[in-house]
Amino acid sequence: MACTLDIYNWTMRRAAATQEIEIKLRVPDVIALRHRLKQLRATQIVPRTFESNTLFDTPKEDLRRRRQLIRVRIERSASKRNKSGASPTPTVIVTYKGPPHGSTRLKKETSERSGRYKVREEAEVRVVGGEQMTRILRALGLHPMFRYEKFRTTYTLPEIPNLKIEFDETPIGLFLELEGTVSAIDRAARSLGYSKTDYISGTYGTLYIADCRRRGIKSTDMLFPATKSLS
Repeated sequence: MACTLDIYNWTMRRAAATQEIEIKLRVPDVIALRHRLKQLRATQIVPRTFESNTLFDTPKEDLRRRRQLIRVRIERSASKRNKSGASPTPTVIVTYKGPPHGSTRLKKETSERSGRYKVREEAEVRVVGGEQMTRILRALGLHPMFRYEKFRTTYTLPEIPNLKIEFDETPIGLFLELEGTVSAIDRAARSLGYSKTDYISGTYGTLYIADCRRRGIKSTDMLFPATKSLS
């Protein structure tokens, strides 16, 4: 298995990867949020989409221990039918993320503690056929380790370039993800009524586990009830 991981890591280093800088923010009042987005003249660039995400790892969780991630995401329009009456074709995205780290650019842009932001190397590719991709990963010795679902709607703001605002509806609550440069993230957060003390750098997996501990229940997968999916 070590050989398989070494080959995969070499492939990812050779791939065109980008640096992802993002934060999460809790949304206590969705009506107030939508009103504020309207005031800011936010543009919806991706309509409400249902996401089914699966994280893969080795049986010994080598990737988790190295703080790396391989994810297969299947996206479906929240509208069950398109204009022709057919079910929309799902989009399948395979993502690699490296360990969280600080960066030279991040340190130059802010004197704040870099832990406020999640900074990771990221490489993504769109593929055809989620089942075939799963078969390939299993053949390489990787297995599904954690599943999570959410609905996502993506916006941009005309006054703040280099920024995406993603509104996520999850089984553990409502969140915003702001992704872009540090200065763009800070500016957008202020415009939306948040301060830096509201920033969350954790993943949905860590937030889900913390939520389960708080409620005194066993953590499994972060899934909606069957009646909620694509509703």
